[in-house]
Amino acid sequence: MSFLTADYDYALPPELIASHPAPMRDQARMMMLDRKKQSITHHLFRDIPEFVGPQDLLVLNNTKVIPARIRFDKRKAELLLLEQLDAKTWRCLVRPGHWFREGRQFSDGLVSGTVLKVEPSGERVIQFDNPIDFSRVGEMPLPPYLHREIEPEDTERYQTVFAAKPGAVAAPTAGLHFTPELLAELPHVFITLRVGIGTFLPVKTEDIREHHMHEEWFEIEKEAAERIAAAEKVLAVGTTTVRTLEAVMVRNQRIVPGMGATSIFIYPPFEFRRVDSLLTNFHLPKSTLLMLVAAFAGRDFILEAYRQAVELKYRFFSYGDCMLVR
Repeated sequence: MSFLTADYDYALPPELIASHPAPMRDQARMMMLDRKKQSITHHLFRDIPEFVGPQDLLVLNNTKVIPARIRFDKRKAELLLLEQLDAKTWRCLVRPGHWFREGRQFSDGLVSGTVLKVEPSGERVIQFDNPIDFSRVGEMPLPPYLHREIEPEDTERYQTVFAAKPGAVAAPTAGLHFTPELLAELPHVFITLRVGIGTFLPVKTEDIREHHMHEEWFEIEKEAAERIAAAEKVLAVGTTTVRTLEAVMVRNQRIVPGMGATSIFIYPPFEFRRVDSLLTNFHLPKSTLLMLVAAFAGRDFILEAYRQAVELKYRFFSYGDCMLVR
């Protein structure tokens, strides 16, 4: 166990970062980690039904990514919508910062508004003159590490097939591997957590306990809560699902329906109260997501799995391959 950020690092050749999705959603490779046996085996994601027992209930995040990146026509500037505060007001990331100073009124193409506030973090609170019409403005906010422009396939592939509740600015990437056919074979329920930009933020403090976690909105509906509470075992699809379920357990000691916000930061040691298995993609070095997976599987075991993934040329990050930790 370590609280040093440096102990959650690993070497990743840049060419292993998946810049595009696999030709078919279920064609990703899947590494299987058995925590009890401390064994690592290699499979294809489409074979996941073989690893889901009759006692398992899959819990998936049905949040929908909004086209949150707005680029201005008349000048080199852009906004990334992070959080809607009311009908016309959003918290945003901006570029360039000097152009979006407090009190600035702007108008460009399809958007116009006023910068109400500059947060200490550099984020802006912007009131637009009209509600954002996503059918006319905005594009899919691809992760910054892809280092490429959006392409037509991203509109479909950077979205799960079960996306239903708009509000996320990043995809719950473990869910990207599922097809409707695969999902129909597996017992499952949906919860919602609006994935925020913090999912990409590195931990900059030397001690992970000093890192401030971003807050995200979640909702668990009544029927889903009842099925999760009654399940013999829960297979969480993605770290966002883990954070939601474990945050609710910490607050209530049981799974209950409702909505709220969580800034839970899961790192070793952590007692998991409701998640028995985890499906997740491969995460950035020194990221809060890697620390969560290390808490679930053990830091040394995870770092060995990542070492093997690099050696076997697995594809990393949002459009990459996945691992099932049991």
